[in-house]
Order: sequence, then structure tokens, then C-alpha cells
Amino acid sequence: MIPVHLERAVFGIYATHSLHFADRSGVFVHLADHGSATAAELSGALGVDGETLERLLLVLVSLQVLTRTGEGRYALAEGTRPYLDSREPRYLLGFVDHLVGSTAQRFGQVHDYLSRGKAAVDAEMPDPFATLYRDDDSVRRFLTAMWQLSFHVSHELARLADLGDVRRLVDVGGASGPFSVAALLAYPRLRSTVFDLPQVGPYLAESAKAYELGDRLTFAGGDFFRDPLPEGDCVAFGYILSDWDDETCEGLLRKAYDACRPGGRVLVMERLFDPDRGGPLSTAVMNLSMHLETQGRHRTPEEYLGLLRRAGFADCAVRRSTADKHLLVGRRSPVTVGAR
Repeated sequence: MIPVHLERAVFGIYATHSLHFADRSGVFVHLADHGSATAAELSGALGVDGETLERLLLVLVSLQVLTRTGEGRYALAEGTRPYLDSREPRYLLGFVDHLVGSTAQRFGQVHDYLSRGKAAVDAEMPDPFATLYRDDDSVRRFLTAMWQLSFHVSHELARLADLGDVRRLVDVGGASGPFSVAALLAYPRLRSTVFDLPQVGPYLAESAKAYELGDRLTFAGGDFFRDPLPEGDCVAFGYILSDWDDETCEGLLRKAYDACRPGGRVLVMERLFDPDRGGPLSTAVMNLSMHLETQGRHRTPEEYLGLLRRAGFADCAVRRSTADKHLLVGRRSPVTVGAR
């Protein structure tokens, strides 16, 4: 008998695609609304082929995503609705759409990387973010995935950041604003500026309108490699430093130090490896994804703390959330004289 963990690893490609197709067909929303249904009831309501659908459903039952009664009625497994229902804030399958629609197309590169090395292969390819932002559909898919990975945990991260004394947040590479929106909802006196590539602006405007934030949430278009960062008393990087190598990260953090008012702070929000880099699984998987899609990697807490200290920040600390994205904080000295 194949060990269960190995069996799940071997058949993981089927698991991901079964989730994706069931979600796109409306299976999870229908079950959330109706409690349970037979395959025939589902196929009739959703207008899809019954045999194909039932085969997908059986895979999802074996994965414990769905349950199935002796009468052949399917239902969402206990505890899964927040992640499967597209109307829920913790909905996860927009990220699966990004994996299937974008990340999976890059897996052919792994063989080339193993044979020739990433630097040699990437030299022949376009900039990774030029690919992610190649057209409106790609931009929306990427930003939707980032929102769904970030928004729910951002409420907890905003509380951990303790922003009650902050008046101006600068959210570097803040995309459509998942962290900024969560922070603004938690701290009524706060204002935030998202600094990102110009094509992101319309998507941030959608978020500001949806959450009725008015001029508390603004956008500044630019390139954080070429342009100075807007000034604030808190500068945040959410899922940004894992896109880049150590040298680049140190440069970005030094720019953050310069943009941060004396006595202010920097926030780094990232997945973290265990100290021995043996897990967690989601961090290890996304570490490979960073290799395929960006020029970065995931790090241990101590590695991030080292980056912060080398950039000049002091009183650096890790504040762990109950989810898979955590917070690191560093402070700029209130003293403005002397070299950093």
C-alpha cells in the first residue's frame, strides 16, 4: 500500500484541477446554498455533463473536500465552506485559478533550471512581472489571487502591527489594497497610500469604492526600483520581499528607511520557513513558486530580521499570526543626526 502522504503527492495534480473545475462550474456555491445535492441534481442545476461531474465529485470526496451519503448526496465537508464559497472573505480558489492559469504553465522551466541554472534560463525570458502584467486579464487574475491570499489574514496582521499611533501608511507594492483596506477599517484615523505600478491604479480605486474609504486610500504610481517611496510613518511590504534576492531586498528596505519618518516603523508580511527549513508545506511549495515566477525565495524569521537590521532598523521583532502569513517589524531611530 502506498503511504497516504506519498499517494496524495503523486495525485496532487488531479486534486488541484478537480478543485478548479468544480469551482468554475459553480459546485461549491450551489452546495453552500442548498446544503446537499445528488450528482444528477447538480448537473441539471449547473448545466454540465453528469458523468464528468460525478467523477470530479468522487475525487473531492476522497480528498475530504466533500462528503457523500449512502443516498448519493454530496455536501461540503465540515469547515471547508469559508475557503470554497466565492462570497466568503477566506475564499481560496481564486488563488487556485492563478496556479492553474499561470503558475502551471511555467513548470516546464524546472527541467531547464535543473539542467542550466535559473540565471541562464531567465536571461532568455521576459521579466517575470512583465509576464504577470502582460494584459488586463493577467493583471486582474494576479491581483485577485493576491487579494484572496492576503485580505483575511490582513485583519489580524493589522491588529498585530498596532497602528493606533500611525497616521500615514505607505503600502509598497500593495496591489489592490488588501492590507491597506484591512488597516483602514481597523484604525479610523489612518490614511494609506498604495505605491505600485501604474496599471494597478484602477483596481485600487475599485477597492476604495467598495469599502467606502474615499480619500483615506490613495494611489501613487511608480517603480520602487527607480522612484523614491512616498514618505510615511509606517512603510509596509506585503508579499514583496519574497519576490527578490537578498541584495535587492536590502536595497528596498534602505529606501523604506529613507521614506520612514524618524521614530516610524517598517512592516514585512511574509510566509516564514521553520528555522530548519523543514516546513511548513505551504511555504516550501510557494518557495518553489517564487523560483518559477519571480527572482526571490521564502526565508526564515532570522533571515528577515538580518535584512531589517542591515538596512538600519532596530528593535526588530517577529509577530506570528494564526494563519500562514506573519509579521516582522523594525523601527527607525527617532534621532535624525549621524550616519545610519
